[in-house]
Amino acid sequence: MEERLQKILAQWGIASRREAEEMIRHSRVQINGKLAHLGQKVDPQKDAIAIDGKTLSEKQRPALIYLLLHKPAGVVSTCYDPHRRKTVLDLLPKELREGSGIHPVGRLDADSTGALILTNDGNLTFGLTHPRHSISKTYRVLVKGHPPEVVLQMWREGVVLEGRKTRAAEVHLIEHRAEQSFLEIVLQEGRNRQIRRIAQQLGYPVIKLHRTAIGPIQLQTPKEPLLSEGKYRSLTDREIRFLQDQITQPNY
Repeated sequence: MEERLQKILAQWGIASRREAEEMIRHSRVQINGKLAHLGQKVDPQKDAIAIDGKTLSEKQRPALIYLLLHKPAGVVSTCYDPHRRKTVLDLLPKELREGSGIHPVGRLDADSTGALILTNDGNLTFGLTHPRHSISKTYRVLVKGHPPEVVLQMWREGVVLEGRKTRAAEVHLIEHRAEQSFLEIVLQEGRNRQIRRIAQQLGYPVIKLHRTAIGPIQLQTPKEPLLSEGKYRSLTDREIRFLQDQITQPNY
């Protein structure tokens, strides 16, 4: 049966759909010896798919990998960086990096730290990064100054960014420290640098931003010690099922 090429590459764990599209744009993918184009449909039972001249086979599909990484500051959440900065894939051993199609699900900006999921399950990545998706993400944020309750309530109710109001958020004051404050923030969306932009707009710029959890998937659990910066662990079967359930819910 014919399907879009980028979907097949994602299903086979070669790359996420977005990355597959970039591979096609950069003339790295061939179908039956000819350069592929975006939107092209293929039948993997009949058509020969090759990347960088190497023919693929569904039998070569790598085993699915699901990891939780504790991203350090200064590391970018991409598979490749044209400025040659360290990427999250550089934190993995060679046997996980090469030939597996593993990639980050979503992003943390370079200055931020914390929980980041890596997988080669392209369908899962597509589902979890879809705009309609609403998996919660929990952050511990250090801001400059002492935002009063009225400001925290404005944040909870939503703030207009680029003409569009953000979704309601959970915002809790943890403690004050001299001229700084620790907040816990739970978001149901993930616009680019959203927390940093809101904090700046409200007059309490972010000093440090750390993601502690993605849904129930945490860097530290009652049964597991805190995952150290730069380290990773495999997701449990329960955590994988949770993520898969998110993209099969009726409202997706």
